[in-house]
Amino acid sequence: MLSIIYALLFYAATILLVVGVGARIRKYATTPAPLKIPTTPAPITTQGVVWRMIREVLFFESLFKSNKWIWLFGWMFHMALWLIIIRHLRYTIPGNTPWLLDFLQPFGKYAGFAMILGLAGLWARRFLVDRVRYISSPSDHLILVLLIAIGLSGLSMTFVAKTDIVAVKAFMSGLWTFQINTLPASPLVFLHLGLVITLMIIFPISKLLHAPGLFFSPSRNQADNPREQRHIAPWAAELEK
Repeated sequence: MLSIIYALLFYAATILLVVGVGARIRKYATTPAPLKIPTTPAPITTQGVVWRMIREVLFFESLFKSNKWIWLFGWMFHMALWLIIIRHLRYTIPGNTPWLLDFLQPFGKYAGFAMILGLAGLWARRFLVDRVRYISSPSDHLILVLLIAIGLSGLSMTFVAKTDIVAVKAFMSGLWTFQINTLPASPLVFLHLGLVITLMIIFPISKLLHAPGLFFSPSRNQADNPREQRHIAPWAAELEK
C-alpha cells in the first residue's frame, strides 16, 4: 500500500513540477523588459552575453565579485547538487546504466557532504549577517531545512543504514511504464522520498525558481548597446505603429 501511495505522490508531484515550472518560464519569457538595464560592465554583443551567462551559471561570477565566502558556500552547494542529481539518474534508468554514470558514482556519492556543508554555510549567513537576517522570511529557513534534511537522509542511507538499492531502482524505473514495484521497508527510504516529493511540489512556488529565472534576468541577458541599437519593448513597439 505504501508503494502505491508513494507512486501516486510521485506522479502528482511530477505533474505539478513540470506544469508549474513551465507556466513560470512562459511568464518570464512573455514579460516585457521596458528598459535597457544590464549590470555593467556588460558585453556589447550577443556572443558576449552568451559567454557572460555561461560564466554566471557555471562559476557564479557576479557573486564571486560581491562576496567570496558566500560564493564559496553557494558554488559548493550547487555543484555538489548537480553531481548528486546526475548520480541519482541511475535509479530512474531501466537496465544497465551508461558508463558515464558509472564513472561519476564515487564523486556523486561523496558530493552529499559538500552539499550539506554548502547549505550549512548559506543557512548560517541568514543568522550571522544582520541585513540578510532582517530580510529572511520563515520560508527561506524552511527551504534550507528541507534541503539539508534531504541530504542527511540520503547520506544516512548510503553510510549509516544501507538500503536495498536494487529494490529502489526497480521502483523508480518502473514508474516510467506505470509499473508499481515494492519499495524496501525502510523508514529512511520513506523519509527521503517524502522529502523529495515535498521539494518537487513547492519548487514552482518558491524562491528556488531563481534557477530558470536567471536566464530571463534583464540585468544579465541584455547587451550593453543602447547607443548602437534602440531598445523597444514589444508593447511599446505596438503603440508606435
